[in-house]
Amino acid sequence: MSDHHSVKMTAMNYDKDRPKAENPLKIMDLSLRDGHQSLFATRGRTEDMLPVAGLMDEVGFWAVEVWGGATFDTMHRFLNEDPWERIRTLKRYFKKTPLSMLLRGQNLVGYRNYADDVARAFVERAAENGMDVFRTFDALNDFRNFETVVEVIKKCGKHFQGTICYSMTEPRLGGEVYNVEYFVTKAKELESMGADTICIKDMAGLVAPYDIFNVVKALKESVKPPIHFHSHFTSGLAPMSHLKAVEAGVDILDTCLSPYAYRTSHPAVEPMVMSLLGTNRDTGFDINKLVEITEILEEKVMPKYRQFLNEPTMSVIDINVLLHQTPGGMLSNLFGQLKEMDALDRLNEVYKELPRVRKDLGQIPLVTPTSQIVGVQTVNNVLFDKDGERYARITDQVKDLCYGLYGKTSVPIDSALQKKALAGYPRGETPFTGRPAEILEPELEESKKEIGDLAVDEDDLILYALYPVTGKKFLKWKYGQEEPPASVRAKSLEQAKAELALVAKAKAGKVVEKTDKHEIPEKSESFRTFHVFVDSEYFEVGVDESGDSPVISYIQQAAARLGSAPAQPMAAAPAAPAAPAAQATAAPAAPAPAPEAKTEISVPAAVAPTEGTPLTAPMPGMIVKYLKKVGDTVAEGETVVVLEAMKMENALPAPVAGKIASINFDSGDSVPKDAVLCVVS
Repeated sequence: MSDHHSVKMTAMNYDKDRPKAENPLKIMDLSLRDGHQSLFATRGRTEDMLPVAGLMDEVGFWAVEVWGGATFDTMHRFLNEDPWERIRTLKRYFKKTPLSMLLRGQNLVGYRNYADDVARAFVERAAENGMDVFRTFDALNDFRNFETVVEVIKKCGKHFQGTICYSMTEPRLGGEVYNVEYFVTKAKELESMGADTICIKDMAGLVAPYDIFNVVKALKESVKPPIHFHSHFTSGLAPMSHLKAVEAGVDILDTCLSPYAYRTSHPAVEPMVMSLLGTNRDTGFDINKLVEITEILEEKVMPKYRQFLNEPTMSVIDINVLLHQTPGGMLSNLFGQLKEMDALDRLNEVYKELPRVRKDLGQIPLVTPTSQIVGVQTVNNVLFDKDGERYARITDQVKDLCYGLYGKTSVPIDSALQKKALAGYPRGETPFTGRPAEILEPELEESKKEIGDLAVDEDDLILYALYPVTGKKFLKWKYGQEEPPASVRAKSLEQAKAELALVAKAKAGKVVEKTDKHEIPEKSESFRTFHVFVDSEYFEVGVDESGDSPVISYIQQAAARLGSAPAQPMAAAPAAPAAPAAQATAAPAAPAPAPEAKTEISVPAAVAPTEGTPLTAPMPGMIVKYLKKVGDTVAEGETVVVLEAMKMENALPAPVAGKIASINFDSGDSVPKDAVLCVVS
């Protein structure tokens, strides 16, 4: 008998005499949402969840988190998947286990507060499509941003989990802002709102074991709803904090299946199950079933996502997070943005500037969207501030935060920054102190007029209302009005393994030209080229799908040039089909890519008049919209184009006064740094 079977037999024998726990710890699994969001940029596809969904339903999880957070954005933008369909599909597999989602309060699944009509419609449709548990949080812990969504959650008879974002201003919990009393006060607010459970959400893995013990103990003594604890592994503290939370009486913990655990993700479920065996907190989970699920994931799913697991260090923890308090997802965004701007050498400056920006903005917790708001503004300060002037380029989101559109900050925003940010602000220069959504006009009817018949049902309409640019592009893919690019297509397990083998061979310098030139077939109409990214280099691969399996016609290391890098951090690792490495041949020159093989960067073939002063992209990003058209007169400093980068919008001003001579891109186009967006003459 193999060692593997011996272990399983031992576990089964133990289960025969395993006593039922007096107070079993409940577990929510995050693998199918926060796990892959943390480890591979939310690129997990629905088809790769189905092989284990039925087995996971048998484990006995309190709930499984499968939706919300970044999934809605990533699915339609990068995976060509309908986010609503994922709920409906998984609901057919999870017949006993409730489905949970992460709801960003009035932000829903976006990066700004949406109007009340959008918020109500979104929650109603999520509930109707099959969502059971709504983990609801606000980045500022301003629970006024819960009021609209909670009313609908309760009306639909669903579970409202009120969430408090964990944050600190000191090396450990304490000080004048974030202390035990702060969390008790917030928990009592949530209890009064009708929270079914209360969650402490430690998004950066900052909470120390004895601190969470004190918080959980205080909450258990102060409020009646069950207490749920969520912490990331990033700093390495989470497993210890988990056990101390259990000792303090926590009711529910968040974990991931081991292939989706650790690093910037969460502690694994298997060690926790084994740690509590035979105690009064025993989960009751069958460790054999967990092992079975893990083996399927390791063999049939994870190879498809190896390209995202590009680890810069050997360590599985980042102790620096305890110093800069930056969540893992925010770190990867910052790293990717600086890399694409050729400014990685300034990363330490960003780390130093980040706490200063956070303090200026009211010591706000760092969680979506505030983590992006602070992160992008920090990068702007490091790259664009000159001659001692700070905040030379203030993002629209910082202006909105200073006005009050996100809610009330933990401490007041720096008055000088607030005054500078609100100079000329469209809504007025006096900050608003009411519930943010009160001043937002209804959006659904206007969205309906804009999208027209392209939105077939309310789910389509809501998708467009949340993401007008990328949502419209997805609906065109969905209904056959445009062909989806190769980068959003799924790949099979065989293709993924062949691609990994090919990359490994290329890195080892073992891709050689075939000696028999006549064996290379003629290129068919299906011929396409793809870019395979390997660390800081990429290889251009020619693929022809004319036969039974794809044939790699050539592979060569490509020189860096405009349009060669992905437009979004972690967004453009291509889903290119690949053949076995033996079919690869080297070629001295690469044929031109076919039209459907365009990279993520959009570069116009021809540019209209170029005489004048160019407005260039200060960073890679996506064009949201132009506020001017050719022939319009602009004043110096007037906003001409809005560029999205790192999920935040940047209003780019005219460099000089004059007329718009040319506009070189369209809404939805991705552009590299220094691309000429328009010319003012």
